[in-house]
Amino acid sequence: MGNVNINQVSEMLEKIVAKPSVELMSITPNAEQVIELACRTCYLSFHRYDPPSSTEELIKKVIRKGHHSVLEHAMATFRIKGGSRVFTHELVRHRLMSPSQESQRYVEYGKVRNYDVVLPMTIEQTEFKSRYLELATECERLYSEMVKADIPKEDARYILPNGTTSEIVISANFREFRHIFQVRCHPRAHWEIRNICLIMLEVMKKEASIVFHDFHIDRETNSASLIES
Repeated sequence: MGNVNINQVSEMLEKIVAKPSVELMSITPNAEQVIELACRTCYLSFHRYDPPSSTEELIKKVIRKGHHSVLEHAMATFRIKGGSRVFTHELVRHRLMSPSQESQRYVEYGKVRNYDVVLPMTIEQTEFKSRYLELATECERLYSEMVKADIPKEDARYILPNGTTSEIVISANFREFRHIFQVRCHPRAHWEIRNICLIMLEVMKKEASIVFHDFHIDRETNSASLIES
């Protein structure tokens, strides 16, 4: 492989560098009222049900006391695009989350979908950027040549880098999302999963503002943390 010039690097950037996107596919209707009513079932305290004030008071109380099991009655589903397999390998470690992920065994790059990769900023800002993109492009080129030569996709994929993107749909209850955001939006979390989880947290703070009221997003550090309520 020869050296690439600035114009070639720009063309590669436009062609193969991915940007993440997050779509809220579904969420439990009236989620916070569902949580409140489930909680009141434990004590048969329906006479105190007077939303929205009773909803906020009760949910904040159970969160403060650590009685998080009632949060499991509400669910949300997200579709995430533009995240690398580095990101998805970290995300699927969450045991109580249900993932459905794009399969490199069956999906053929260049046919079913375009090939793209995540470019870390620490590489983008250095002289290694052009070599990174050149090698990523060469990996895809060799992959395509092998597939055309009847090498099974499930074997040709071994040459693809960890930076290759992989679409994924995840579903989890609100209790698990609180755990995910607590550990993955932390300043010490890996930057890619932190960035994507912050987008999901922003969505959940709008959709279920009471349940996620105690997460503070710090724009300067691009992270989030729990605050005492």
